[in-house]
Amino acid sequence: MLQREVVDRMAATPGTKDYGRLSVMLQWRYDIESVLDVAPQAFEPPPRVNSAVVRMLPQPAPQGVDGALLGELVRVAFSQRRKMLRNTLGRWLDDRNFDGMFDLQRRAEEVPVQEYVTLARTLGTAAD
Repeated sequence: MLQREVVDRMAATPGTKDYGRLSVMLQWRYDIESVLDVAPQAFEPPPRVNSAVVRMLPQPAPQGVDGALLGELVRVAFSQRRKMLRNTLGRWLDDRNFDGMFDLQRRAEEVPVQEYVTLARTLGTAAD
């Protein structure tokens, strides 16, 4: 059980305001589901926040993905979340001589988790 706003961020889908670094970094390893909302009145004394129960089912780690590299990639992508990725992640990819395909004409919150994971895998194998 966690604060509802945190659970919303954990389980958020791309394109929503709650989708961010936390969503990506958890969803690449866990299947996350908000199971139950818990009202403040369920506690004594009642807190000033709503709570929620979250289910996190571990997924096998995707092969060939360096978690540290993925973390850095996602941190850079969301560093200026309202800017287009070409302004943040584009420079970071250029510094790593990335010449593959990745659509930088969108914002970080529009990119699905799997695309971040695939990009990290590609960068990891290029570095080997």
